[in-house]
Amino acid sequence: MTGSEWFAAAPGGLNRYFTDLYLALAGIPEIDVTAIAFGNAPVGAQSWGPTGGSTARRVRAAISDPRGLPRETVVDRHFCLYGPAALRNPLVVHFHGPWAAESRMAGESARTVRAKYLIERLRYARADRFVVLSDHFRRLLIDDYRIPERKVRIIPPGVDLDRFATAEPTVSSGTVLCVRRLERRMGIDVLIGAWPRVRAAHPDARLVIVGTGTAETELRTLAAGDESITFTGPVSDVRLTRLYAAADLTVVPSLALEGFGLIALESLAAGRPPIVADCGGLPDSVRELDPSLIVPPGNADALAARLRSALSGERPGAKQCRAHAETFSWAVAARRHRDLYAELVGP
Repeated sequence: MTGSEWFAAAPGGLNRYFTDLYLALAGIPEIDVTAIAFGNAPVGAQSWGPTGGSTARRVRAAISDPRGLPRETVVDRHFCLYGPAALRNPLVVHFHGPWAAESRMAGESARTVRAKYLIERLRYARADRFVVLSDHFRRLLIDDYRIPERKVRIIPPGVDLDRFATAEPTVSSGTVLCVRRLERRMGIDVLIGAWPRVRAAHPDARLVIVGTGTAETELRTLAAGDESITFTGPVSDVRLTRLYAAADLTVVPSLALEGFGLIALESLAAGRPPIVADCGGLPDSVRELDPSLIVPPGNADALAARLRSALSGERPGAKQCRAHAETFSWAVAARRHRDLYAELVGP
């Protein structure tokens, strides 16, 4: 497995997924798994070095990795820039999102976006299989990257259930938690715009926004003067667990390019219902629990209305949320990956 960074070195959804999948695969006796990314590696894994430095340096370190691999070894690449070419090995690519399209939405130049798209196409060219988390990204791979449908597999992610204790709040705190990278496509501006309508019905409500990103300054400016909105910046896993416990519910108001939304699964594992935008694969996390938790993306009125009703008690309880989270198991996801790898190496 080749990734971008280990989660302990650089928290984020992709790095959390890569780290947790590695740990789950390492627990399967019939697989001999190794994994490498930047930053401090878990026990049994490896590192290309520290997370800092230029992108060019990191690419050189990862692509020129000299360690040889037996022909029957499957290479599972989780970010297009990093990892050896794997010219002789079966190659699996995890498609966590369209790098070029994400850059376009972040405001990068057309030339940069085009270059990233071409790099993606080049690094995907030799892949034998692609793994996506939802049907939304399956369609995107087929339509935008011209990947043959027969090569794409949907394997939903897991969630680390042991990280979270589930308890029903003894009293309603009126707290809504939003854990996101602070980027324009995450819809935090829509949430902040909807918030006054939530407070009109719930004057004591509080909004806690966790994370950092390129849009942080403009979002803080947008929320300036509203003392009910708190930005925490990045937080540790321990503090995040406490924030979940202190909240009544969470919100994931993304506008585009959501492959699944691992943060929604974390919320459910903590017993807190997430209100999610109907964006990409996000609805897959809650549709079977309560479809009313899904709201139209970018619609501040609909988001405010659902937050108001949820704070009034119209939401699944902690036990319901936890039971639903338990249907997303890393053990199941790891076994499905094992079966996929077996397809490529034969009996």
